[in-house]
Amino acid sequence: MRIALGIEYNGHGFYGWQAQQNLPTIQGALQTALSKVANEPIELFCAGRTDANVHATGQVVHFDTRAKRHIDAWIWGTNSHLPSSIVVRWARAVDYHFHARFTATARRYRYIIYNHPIRPALYSARATWHYFPLDIEPMRIAGKYLLGEQDFSSFRSSQCNSKSPMRNVMVFDVKREGDFIILEIEANAFLHHMVRNIAGSLMKIGAHQRPAEWLQEVLLAKSRKVAAETAAPDGLYLTKVTYPEPYIFPLANDDFLV
Repeated sequence: MRIALGIEYNGHGFYGWQAQQNLPTIQGALQTALSKVANEPIELFCAGRTDANVHATGQVVHFDTRAKRHIDAWIWGTNSHLPSSIVVRWARAVDYHFHARFTATARRYRYIIYNHPIRPALYSARATWHYFPLDIEPMRIAGKYLLGEQDFSSFRSSQCNSKSPMRNVMVFDVKREGDFIILEIEANAFLHHMVRNIAGSLMKIGAHQRPAEWLQEVLLAKSRKVAAETAAPDGLYLTKVTYPEPYIFPLANDDFLV
């Protein structure tokens, strides 16, 4: 049978999602835990690979197994073998047409910036610290240039192996809550480092080091060299993956994310 799981994790201290020999990864920890419950090797497929120190509240994965277990065993049993920074939030039996990555129609990321002269202690590794005051109004104006289907080569890392730089951004929002600035971006899919590269450029705009219109110039240049540096991974969260019917899953528990 094929099982889909909803996963939440604090990525701090992990070398990203993808399993790597002798290194702590989210996939590695989950596969080890699931294999103990199934009493057979388990291979996981995820909706979106996250980098080192990146978090998730709405990651979706799937795996195939010959093991017959009550659906709740994939939650409680797996969680009993996981470190405290990773948890299975829900489990569903799905048909073989479902694929966590290829069936998904959209992904949503949240990027959290702690905007204060003094670095945070409680939010260390959970938000990106930016000590210089940021103005969200030009960031909001600039974000409108991201909407629609277009070439995002300027925000693509040199390690990206995607066949096409074309992506369709459907949602962009920025808001301030106290000392926190929250960026929300949803697209059909993302290039490697795309959100962090966008966040880095938006912070330059928010600091009035570049005008809002500069973001359009960056996009049209189709060159990574013209954009700002890549923002830190600490503030990045995968919060939602959207699927067509009948694959309607529980929403992520992301209320604590500011």
